Amino acid sequence: MEAPAVLLVMGVSGSGKSTVGALLASKLGWKFYDADDYHSEENRKKMGEGIPLSDQDRVPWLCSLHDILLRDVTSGQRVVLACSALKKMYRDILIGGGSDVPVKGDDESAKQRLAGKQLLVVYLCGSAEIISRRLFQRKGHFMPPELLQSQLSVLEPPAPPENFIQVSVHQSPSEIADAVTETLLMK
Repeated sequence: MEAPAVLLVMGVSGSGKSTVGALLASKLGWKFYDADDYHSEENRKKMGEGIPLSDQDRVPWLCSLHDILLRDVTSGQRVVLACSALKKMYRDILIGGGSDVPVKGDDESAKQRLAGKQLLVVYLCGSAEIISRRLFQRKGHFMPPELLQSQLSVLEPPAPPENFIQVSVHQSPSEIADAVTETLLMK
């Protein structure tokens, strides 16, 4: 089986998405994107004030990320994206774009390349206690630890038929990256 074109490293804030995603991209020689870098100023301000983002806040951000993934996959580039992608709906937008957002160039076959087995979700999961501890130790991030509970309450872990693997955050980032790489070699 061919390796996926996109690895989506997902989980709540503090689960290690950015660290693990960057490690994976480096190990695999793939392009890396941190979805946090693409939030609007309004979204950053809202989160910085401790206000959880709504679906309405997230959809334009997710559509923009979809366009980036589609552009890279269409050009043959494999990608690692670190993104919370807490709800199945959000992951669906990353794969297929928004229903009201036209696919660039209207290339239907390229859109399909993000579907199914071309995207592998790497779900970083762990106890609220461990993740909360990490958030309180983190410095200089716009996402305050107080928003963890709001993320946990909306979290929809991936489930079949999604193409995913679940990895515990109780391991070190390098151990997680090794486990994901081993899984890719078996696919």
